[in-house]
Amino acid sequence: MEQRRKLVLASTSQYRRGLLLRLGLQFACASPGIAEVAETGESPEATATRLAVLKARAVAADHPDALIIGSDQVASSEGRRLGKPGNRENAIAQLEHLSGRAADFATAVALLDARDGSVRTRVVPCRVQFRSLTRVQIEDYVDREQPFDCAGSAKSEGLGIALLESLRTDDPTALIGLPLIALTELLALAGQPVLA
Repeated sequence: MEQRRKLVLASTSQYRRGLLLRLGLQFACASPGIAEVAETGESPEATATRLAVLKARAVAADHPDALIIGSDQVASSEGRRLGKPGNRENAIAQLEHLSGRAADFATAVALLDARDGSVRTRVVPCRVQFRSLTRVQIEDYVDREQPFDCAGSAKSEGLGIALLESLRTDDPTALIGLPLIALTELLALAGQPVLA
């Protein structure tokens, strides 16, 4: 294994920071400051991958010797994109739409080597089946957890798990926002394995 490289998470997300802490690695956080907008005709997987790479590249100039992690997630249900609701009314509307339906979450992770500009990416899909929910259940959940900064308006790592009937993915951390299994693989490929 080569000497430990500086690791930078190109995100200000408390969820991604918390997930990365699980790996026991030292890292810095940097705000990428990019607009998270899909391009016309772009698939959720392509949007998530492009934005993950853009986030990593956005902070590379400030960290020229680092390995930089970018990540992005795009959620959709029946062809409708599900962004972060931002407020109570939007969260309730999203969950009413999702009641009894499935949602697909495409979570991309990119690892950029700022020394040479090379980048490796992975996309981890997750399919979530929501229970049939009453308006009272939805409002109770939204008022208790206030998931206004979560695509799909449900925090599976918290009370939001009660909204779900099932979830299918190779990496449950992907649903929270940073796929650690895929990231561990990318770090190993970059000569920076998580474990000795």
